[in-house]
Amino acid sequence: MINIRTAKPDDIPQLIALLKALFAIEADFDFDQDKQTLGLQLLLKNGQACILVAEASDDKKLRGMCSIQILISTAEGGEVGLLEDLVVAADFRNQGIGEKLLAEAVYWSERQGLKRLQLLADKNNLLALAFYEKQDWQSTQLVCLKRPLKK
Repeated sequence: MINIRTAKPDDIPQLIALLKALFAIEADFDFDQDKQTLGLQLLLKNGQACILVAEASDDKKLRGMCSIQILISTAEGGEVGLLEDLVVAADFRNQGIGEKLLAEAVYWSERQGLKRLQLLADKNNLLALAFYEKQDWQSTQLVCLKRPLKK
């Protein structure tokens, strides 16, 4: 049995392991434990964000995670959510855990009054793209661009 709950600071070591697995399949990101730890700590302290975890009821180990951050959209005229870091441990995929995490993310977002959820997915991760399509996510005509900033 899998329970979906909000992450706690004590979960960070297990969340780091999940992020390491996720970043191994995403071409745009490199795993850096110190950076990912800092990012998780910031999210946990942020009242405009939520990290959800999928915890096994038998051994209390985390099988998956996702995070949501609130942004303001001029297109929507209000707050929207950016869903990031959706990952399920490789040995536990195709068991409905990702669906449960997404459903709870939608529920959390609706309770916040958000007008839309959006996410970025690796264009070469065909399994992930098919998964999102099955969950009623729609592709857009937008292309994500990034520019590193000086420190």
